Amino acid sequence: MESTLLARCAARDSIARLPFIMISDDQRPSAVAVGFAAGASFFLYKPIDKDRLLKLVRATQGAMGHERRRTRRVPIQSKVRLLIGDEELDAETIDASMSGLLVRAPRIAPVGSCLRMSLQLSQRMRPIVAYGTVVRIQGGNQMGIHLEHLALPESERLQEFLLHAIPND
Repeated sequence: MESTLLARCAARDSIARLPFIMISDDQRPSAVAVGFAAGASFFLYKPIDKDRLLKLVRATQGAMGHERRRTRRVPIQSKVRLLIGDEELDAETIDASMSGLLVRAPRIAPVGSCLRMSLQLSQRMRPIVAYGTVVRIQGGNQMGIHLEHLALPESERLQEFLLHAIPND
């Protein structure tokens, strides 16, 4: 039941991040407000201006590409130290993305557990310190961890490290 709920939430969140172009013949300002409240990213009036529509489609493709790169998993084996409550665990990443990690650990924390981690991506870099939430358990010793509130400098360092390994397709 819990995994079904998590899958539904993930699907809803994925859909919420998709660009949404609303097309309407209603020219009232309130119609635009209703469209944006419903989740529209862009608003076009009928009759449709083909050039404007093509520009919006190109703009949304850039946003979708960014989202794909942000969530793309990159296989990487790096040391990570996890702090779960008062317990420290030495673990290893299996893969990483800008939004999360899959780690192998000697002990797993339950789904929903909050933890602090120190990720050592390379010997030349300072460890990236982040907080995360366990969102899934895989096998008996793997945890999917969603990164929470990654500080900007840490996010930039992680992005810099992962960017070369993430295809731009």
